[in-house]
Amino acid sequence: MDRFRLRQREESKLEALFKEELLYLERKLVKEGFMFVAGVDEAGRGPLAGPVIAAACILPESFDLPYLNDSKKLTARRREDLFERIKDQASAYAVAGVEAEEIDRMNILHASKLAMKKAIEALHIPPGYVLVDGRDEIDIVCRQKAVIGGDAKCACIAAGSILAKVTRDRIMDDLHMLYPQYAFDKHKGYGTRLHFELLQKYGPCPIHRYSFAPVKALAFRSSSELA
Repeated sequence: MDRFRLRQREESKLEALFKEELLYLERKLVKEGFMFVAGVDEAGRGPLAGPVIAAACILPESFDLPYLNDSKKLTARRREDLFERIKDQASAYAVAGVEAEEIDRMNILHASKLAMKKAIEALHIPPGYVLVDGRDEIDIVCRQKAVIGGDAKCACIAAGSILAKVTRDRIMDDLHMLYPQYAFDKHKGYGTRLHFELLQKYGPCPIHRYSFAPVKALAFRSSSELA
């Protein structure tokens, strides 16, 4: 066997082992009698602009999602591929968001939890159990468990993280068309050097999060200059 085929075989073994690890908690819950285990995750807690997006996903017992993992550990191209595969293969999925104005009103933690609640409630199959990425449970009626680092530990949360991330990136690309001076297509609203430079030059726009310190400081400066 040549080196290439040997490497492919080893990668396949590792992928199979990782998939088993990702499915451990879901399979345990199914054995305990919980049907339709959903995972939910959010994307966009950290950016200075744009919505926070959450996605909930219920995966079937058998699926073909190569390289399924935490969305942050995947390339954009692989996320895009998995995004379509997840939509095709999921038993149920739903995406929901909370806009910047509402984030400012309630704070990002509560907005993220609200987005996850909305995504869970939008599933066309009511889940019997929900695995939530992070430290905090959310305000839903069914049984749930918060899993720290769940997007790298549970298959359904990983799927949710990919759905949320790709959806939000596409939204930011669309918002770039409305506000091209901020280059949202490049940084997706995160606090990069480029974004800070453009914020300094143009000041905040309607989709910026004015409760976030860097934006608040620039907004205050702009209002002081106009006074």
